[in-house]
Amino acid sequence: MTKAEKRPVLVATEADDITADMVITEINRLDVPVVRFNPADIGGDLAVSARFGTCPAPVVGQVRTPSRIADLTQIRSVYWRRPEWPSFPHLSPDDSRFAAAQVRYGLGGTLYALGGPLWVNHPLRIAAADYKPAQLALAQRLGFAVPPTLVTNDPDEAREFIRDQGDAIYKTLRWTPYTRDGVPVTGWADPVSSDEIDETIRVTPHLFQARVDKVADLRVLIVGRHTFAVRIDSELLDWRKDYSALTYTVEYLPDWVDKALHAYLDRLELVSGSFDFAVDRAGDYWWLELNPNGQWGWLETETGLPMSAAFADLLTQGDSR
Repeated sequence: MTKAEKRPVLVATEADDITADMVITEINRLDVPVVRFNPADIGGDLAVSARFGTCPAPVVGQVRTPSRIADLTQIRSVYWRRPEWPSFPHLSPDDSRFAAAQVRYGLGGTLYALGGPLWVNHPLRIAAADYKPAQLALAQRLGFAVPPTLVTNDPDEAREFIRDQGDAIYKTLRWTPYTRDGVPVTGWADPVSSDEIDETIRVTPHLFQARVDKVADLRVLIVGRHTFAVRIDSELLDWRKDYSALTYTVEYLPDWVDKALHAYLDRLELVSGSFDFAVDRAGDYWWLELNPNGQWGWLETETGLPMSAAFADLLTQGDSR
């Protein structure tokens, strides 16, 4: 069988994605074709055509880029990495909302209709897994230590909780693109005191959490049945603030932790995920969160762990037909 005849891997991601490049390089080494596209390119470099009810297969058609064509009946797997959806700024607000919805439900719906491919991960499963309150509850059900946490828009509840904890932090419930005076702003985990709470928190729910007396952080990447754990040492409350201040050590998880993390993903119908823990002075792990589509590329560079190869193996295995 020639390479052109092999079933391709679809990679949906933005134009500049070094992590996707790493995985694609590994897939190329396995001599499996890749069709990379970004939904934001619809109407330009990306075209989709699908037919339903016209042949024995439930859906037939193609996804086309300037250099590749993917037969929808032959897709091996879909790596849903960091795709961008179009916003149509040249249209009126109503027209742009309409057009954006048609792309999500046309292109997205066509891909979701495919019955065979392995998704890493399916966008609908990613969305369902991205709710931090539900993450916390599932973590506790599976035996993880969860820091005392309050989600509220009641200022009195917030003040009481923060006073009771003695040392508390505030975290966003979800990362959202945000600018202030044209400057991008990121929501870090930050210390919070009861004196800072005022009536404005009534506008939306906020997440407050007891601060773990930690000595390090732990990032765990699971890819299929592979587990990669990296200890991150720093003096920072939120290590993402300064990558130059971090040191890394490969960690080996207790067996029950590894099994519980795989069970966590199984419950959410995910095949990959990035988990964050705080490590306290006794060496115990405290659950922080799951990112169902988290970054990991820099960890491979820092540690040499074969993360991109694990993704490539998983994606080329596909649905195992």
